Amino acid sequence: MLALWKILVKYKMLLIGGVKITVIISILTILFGLIFGTLMAFMKMSKVRLLRWFANAYVEFIRGTPVLVQISIVFYGLPMIGIQVPSIMFGGVDISRLVSGIVALTINSTAYICEIVRGGILSVDRGQTEGALALGMSNARTLLCIVLPQAMKNILPSLSNEFITIIKTSSQVSVIGIGELMYAADTIRGISFQPMAPLILVALIYFLITSVFSFILKKIEKRMSRSTQRVAN
Repeated sequence: MLALWKILVKYKMLLIGGVKITVIISILTILFGLIFGTLMAFMKMSKVRLLRWFANAYVEFIRGTPVLVQISIVFYGLPMIGIQVPSIMFGGVDISRLVSGIVALTINSTAYICEIVRGGILSVDRGQTEGALALGMSNARTLLCIVLPQAMKNILPSLSNEFITIIKTSSQVSVIGIGELMYAADTIRGISFQPMAPLILVALIYFLITSVFSFILKKIEKRMSRSTQRVAN
């Protein structure tokens, strides 16, 4: 315990920087993943066969390959297809590496959020759609204004779990040199010549981060369920 405290005090700025990068990556990934995952869910439920085929192929391929491989493909593959992100240092972070990490994790998360959103849409009672259409609403407006808001309430627990998973998965981007928590742990291990203590400390920090976000998300879920019950009554 004393060794952990000494490392925490001595390398606190490095660890704080790692926490910031981890949280930034996780929040941006879940936001972009929700946007693209929702679009992918619409494609998967589309009546256009080509869109359905693409969405199904995308989801199966991404879910069937390791996230570490996906991160490496994005990091080394983007420059090969002509997409060059300027290697600018901002706040001690290489923006090109940060963008690659977020893009790779978003690609991965999109496949999982697609299935979560699709399940939420299918869980909404068919009578809601029929009632909206009977009132003269278009299919698109019914989906956006009636079905999707209810689906989002249904999928919030699963979405919360996906966010927690992303926080832990973000440790994989350390392989491309992004200074998040796992990268900070490896750096401290190299400097201090202590192989285990930095890893244990970072594991505790990850646990603290996920616990805090889990608590916040559960509070949001309870508040939304209470508002739903009041509306129903």
